[in-house]
Amino acid sequence: MNSMRIAGFVAALGLASLAAWAKIPPPPPMDPAAKAAADEKKKAADDKAKAELTAAEDATVKNYQANMKKMGKPVPKPQPVAAASAPPKGGESKPESNTVKAAEKAKKTS
Repeated sequence: MNSMRIAGFVAALGLASLAAWAKIPPPPPMDPAAKAAADEKKKAADDKAKAELTAAEDATVKNYQANMKKMGKPVPKPQPVAAASAPPKGGESKPESNTVKAAEKAKKTS
């Protein structure tokens, strides 16, 4: 009786592993109208999340400043954040000196 339970358990495990390895087909491609609607919905959700984050940051700053005033400490002035600038253009990359020498040597022997 005990060996029958073990055999049943092994068979069930085998079937479960086959089902787990089954490949799910990819979803069908979206039609352009549905894709545009999904993109618009995602943009609206991103804008809403950004607005909520900004509101939460402002509330945190106001709370911090109010607590500093209650304690009688000076409220630090906000530091302006500089926008990241584009890296300077350094021109083309120069080949290494040994590469130039090897190229010159190859030209001389040719």
